[in-house]
Amino acid sequence: MSESAYQFPHRRYNPLRRQWILVSPHRTQRPWQGEVNPSSGFSGVHYDPACYLCPGNERAGGLFTPRYESVFIFDNDYAALLPDSPAPQAEGMPNLLRAEQERGRCRVLCFHPDHSLTVAVMDEPDILRVVDAWVEQYKELAAAPSIRHVQIFENRGAMMGASNPHPHCQIWATEHVPDEPAIETESLKAYQAEQGSCLLCDYLKTETSEKRRIVCENDEFLVVVPWWAVWPFETLVLAKQHVGSMAEFSDVQRAELANILKQTTTRYDNLFETSFPYTMGFHQTPCDGEEHREWHFHAHYYPPLLRSATVRKFMVGFEMLGMPQRDITAESAAERLRAVSAVHFTRR
Repeated sequence: MSESAYQFPHRRYNPLRRQWILVSPHRTQRPWQGEVNPSSGFSGVHYDPACYLCPGNERAGGLFTPRYESVFIFDNDYAALLPDSPAPQAEGMPNLLRAEQERGRCRVLCFHPDHSLTVAVMDEPDILRVVDAWVEQYKELAAAPSIRHVQIFENRGAMMGASNPHPHCQIWATEHVPDEPAIETESLKAYQAEQGSCLLCDYLKTETSEKRRIVCENDEFLVVVPWWAVWPFETLVLAKQHVGSMAEFSDVQRAELANILKQTTTRYDNLFETSFPYTMGFHQTPCDGEEHREWHFHAHYYPPLLRSATVRKFMVGFEMLGMPQRDITAESAAERLRAVSAVHFTRR
């Protein structure tokens, strides 16, 4: 189908979630009179005495963050999950009012002691130390008998609800596989049963062949704006080899993951010359004791910015009640991200 055919309303299928997305490219011409957010600027503060993630500062309950020099990991002082959470009452409850025990752990991983940094402006050796820490955390938490899934994610920027600008991420280990990775697991299993191959391996071949949605790549990873993207500049980071989790990574793959994360976030920042907000997370093999040959390691970036550093997309109305919808095509978004410099605008 020609590119012009995609300039009219149509819908696209997401095989990972088995979900349709409405694409309405003509809506990019509509005037904007809605909310305008402040631009996400960079902090010039290397140490903030009021920041509980900066070295040597006090945290909740009288605890102190040590004077760390690289990566620092601790159990979240306000954890959403507890390792000894009791089972809720089930006896005598109506069938439609169902609850289950959910034990788990929540950890915070500080990327660097420098308060002013983001992944986009960190040096690759420092990002590699973060990757190494992710691998060890995944292995440790996945080995716990009560844990079936480990979710590593980063909320970047106040627009995405980040409560602290210090460079950090969270790691939640849960007793059950959460909905999103559970949906992907079923989709990957179904595709493997029907086609006899890996869904994301086949998708990788498709994107490599078509090239229009590729943003950047290195020897081990490919970054695309997926065919089915919902967020304006959403990207999907795909391992080029069929590996299920970062626990299987070689030293080369760890280094290349650090490189591709820096490439991706740099292009995001350069698009509107701002500290680009996003939610990013890795999806990898569940640790539920089953063999998951269908799983293929990948990461999702969900950034909200739409037209500029101050105008964001809202997921409301038809998107909450009907189906997801986007204005610019995935091809157009990829072209814009691909066209910007690979060197951060603050370093040029």
